Amino acid sequence: MKQSLLMERYPVFDLTIAKTETTYASVDEILAALKEKIDAHPKVAYIATFDHYSHTNAIDGDVAGSIKDAKNIIFCFGVKLPNPHVLAVRPRSIGVADMQDHFHITFMEPPMEVATTAMESWCKELANA
Repeated sequence: MKQSLLMERYPVFDLTIAKTETTYASVDEILAALKEKIDAHPKVAYIATFDHYSHTNAIDGDVAGSIKDAKNIIFCFGVKLPNPHVLAVRPRSIGVADMQDHFHITFMEPPMEVATTAMESWCKELANA
């Protein structure tokens, strides 16, 4: 898993998984596996799945030709609500893109180490699954 700054300000984790390195054949299968992890975690609430690819196409937006499908799974760890500012960084999301020969999985770094550790683990477990 690689960590970088997107647009020089957003800390993002990225993982590329070749389709030969996983048993998952589609974005939907990966999202189902991630939802199982979310549902199994006692402190995490599943919120929704967002079809970013369909939405962007429906509004005549611009989608890179290399992207064949792209969805986000949205959830919240929300174990503390110490002030209203934390609402700006919640809920969490993991994005999954089908890039034809591989999947690109990405999420923005949460401000909570327990969330970062769990999300990184969930994503890495998708390889060789």
